Amino acid sequence: MLNSLKILTGFVACSMMVSVAYANDGIKSRSQQSKQVVQEFAGQLKGELQSAMKAKGPMYAVDVCHKKAPEIAQQLSEKYGWEIARTSLKARNAGNQPDAWEKSVLQKFEQRKADGEDVKLMAHAEIVETDGKKQFRFMKAIPTDTVCLACHGGNVAPELKAKIDELYPQDAATGFKQGDIRGAFSIVQPM
Repeated sequence: MLNSLKILTGFVACSMMVSVAYANDGIKSRSQQSKQVVQEFAGQLKGELQSAMKAKGPMYAVDVCHKKAPEIAQQLSEKYGWEIARTSLKARNAGNQPDAWEKSVLQKFEQRKADGEDVKLMAHAEIVETDGKKQFRFMKAIPTDTVCLACHGGNVAPELKAKIDELYPQDAATGFKQGDIRGAFSIVQPM
C-alpha cells in the first residue's frame, strides 16, 4: 500500500511538472508568435506614418494615425483570430483605454523602466482567466521615438494641437519625452 502511494504521488508530481513545463512552452511559443504580430503591426503603422510625415507633415500624419491604426489592428485581429490593439496610461483615443490587466502591466513597465530596463525590450505574457475562460495575454511596450514627439511631445504646435483636440477630445497623450513608454501593443489569444 505504501509503495502504491509513493508511486501515485510520484506520478502526480511528474504530471504536474509536465503540465507546468507544457504551460511554460505554451507561453514561450505564444509570446514568440505575439512578438511577430506586434512587429507586423508596428511595421505597417510606422510605414504609414513615415510616408504621411514625409508627404505632408504631422497634420496629415494625425489623420493617418486616426484612421489607419484602428484599421491595421482590425485587419490583424481578423487575420489571426486574436484581439490586437494598442493602449496607454495616457491614451489619445478614448477607445484605447487600458483594462485592469493592461493598466497593471503598464504600471509594471513604468517600474521596470525606472529600474533601468530598456523600454524597447519590455514585454509581458501570462495566461489569465476572464469570465471563466483562460486567455493568453501579451503586451509589448512602445517606446517614444523622436518622430513621436511632434504629436506626443511637450511642445506640440498650436495648429496641430487643435487638430488633435478635434479628433480626440479626451486626448491625454502629450508631454512624452524620447525614451518614455508611449504605451503598449496588447494581444489576447483565446485558449
